[in-house]
Amino acid sequence: MAFQSLRLALLVMVNIPLALVGGVAAVFFMGGTLTVAALVGFITLFGIAVRNGILLIARYQALTQEGLSVDEAVRAGSLERLAPILMTALTAGLALIPLALGLGEPGTEIQAPMAVVILGGLITSTLLNMVVVPALYRLTASPQTAQERFAGAG
Repeated sequence: MAFQSLRLALLVMVNIPLALVGGVAAVFFMGGTLTVAALVGFITLFGIAVRNGILLIARYQALTQEGLSVDEAVRAGSLERLAPILMTALTAGLALIPLALGLGEPGTEIQAPMAVVILGGLITSTLLNMVVVPALYRLTASPQTAQERFAGAG
């Protein structure tokens, strides 16, 4: 709805598997037990990951509407949004570390699995979001340009 484009909406949704990788790895490392609290952590994680994708793509769109080429918009938009995305992940991660360290302690049965899932997913989604989303946006920004690029590479 925000972009009025199915292509851009699907591009934002690419962040969900990127976050899922870290969340699943975190569940595996905490013993492999998927709890209701961990599922809540996944929902929270997906929200953060999608928000980060929206931040990037909205900035790319704004820059291209200002007249920048797609390559320039991706480069400038990624640099401009790097600090806000990293700060979001860092503040959430720092707040969750004490909860995650309580894994296995009495009284932390809900908080700790949720925190571990969010932390694991934040790491992968933040790193991959800054690599995968710009690359996919560039590839899908204009089909003719992508076809010309691949034709020239062969």
